Amino acid sequence: MAFEVFGYAFMQKGIIVGAAIAIICSLMGIFLVLRRYSLFGDALSHMAFGGISLGLFSGIYPLWTAYTVSILGALGMTKLRKSTKISGDAAIAVLLVSGFGIGVLLISATGGFSVDLFSFLFGSILLISDEDTILILTISAGVVASLALLRKKLLHFAFDEEQARVSGLNVDRLNYVFVIIAGITVITSMRLVGILLISALIVLPNITSMLLGKSFKQTVIISILISISSVVFGIVLSYYLDLAPSGTIVMISVAILVVTLCAKYLGLVGKAAPITKIIK
Repeated sequence: MAFEVFGYAFMQKGIIVGAAIAIICSLMGIFLVLRRYSLFGDALSHMAFGGISLGLFSGIYPLWTAYTVSILGALGMTKLRKSTKISGDAAIAVLLVSGFGIGVLLISATGGFSVDLFSFLFGSILLISDEDTILILTISAGVVASLALLRKKLLHFAFDEEQARVSGLNVDRLNYVFVIIAGITVITSMRLVGILLISALIVLPNITSMLLGKSFKQTVIISILISISSVVFGIVLSYYLDLAPSGTIVMISVAILVVTLCAKYLGLVGKAAPITKIIK
C-alpha cells in the first residue's frame, strides 16, 4: 500500500514533530533573513555542537546543555556586537568558530565521536522518543506564541534597528529576547535535520517565499507551506529510498528554490515584492 508508511507510529511522530519544527523554522527564519542574519542559525547550531559535546562529556542530557550553551553564546554575541561595534557577520563568525572549537576539544577529550553525537550532527527525526516529542511540541507552541506576540516589534526592529530605537522601542531588550527565541528554535530543530543542516531549513523556504509573496502575510504562509511540504515529502521519500531524512528534506527545499528561480527567469512567476512591502 502506498500509504502504509503513515501507519507506523515512528513515522507519525516524525511527521508531526517535523511539521512543528518546520513552522517555527519558517517563522524565525523570516526575521533572521530580513535582518541579514541568515548564518545566525548556522552559528547557533555550532554552539549547540559545543553544548552537546559538553553534555556527553559531563553525563548531562545533551539537549539541556545545548540550550544553555547556545543561548549564552547568542547573548554573548549580542553583547559583543553592542559594546565593541563589531559588525553582525563578524560576531556571528566568532560564535560559529567558538562553538565548533569547544565541541572538537571535548570530543577529543572523550575519545572521539559516538552514536549519540552523530544523531545530533545529522538529525534523527524518526528515532525520537515520546518524551522528546512532547518537549519539542511544547517548545514549538511557545516559540509560535512568542513570535506572534512580538510580530510588530520584530518587524520594525528587523527592517531598521536605528529607526526602531528612535521611535522609542527598547531595541537592546528586544535584541536579547530575539536571540533567545532564535537559540531555542535552532536547538529544537536539531532533531529534524541535525546541527550541520539546520541553517538550510531556516533560510531556504524563506528565500523561496520572498520570491513569490507579495506581502508579509503571504510570504510567511508560503514559507510555512514550503517548509512543511519539504519535511513531509522528505521523510516519506527517505523511508522508501532508504536515505537520510535530513539530507532529503534539505535537497527538496533546494529543488523548490531552483524551480522557483527557473520559473521567474522564464517569466512564469511574477516579480517579487520589494522588501519594504513584504514587511508591511
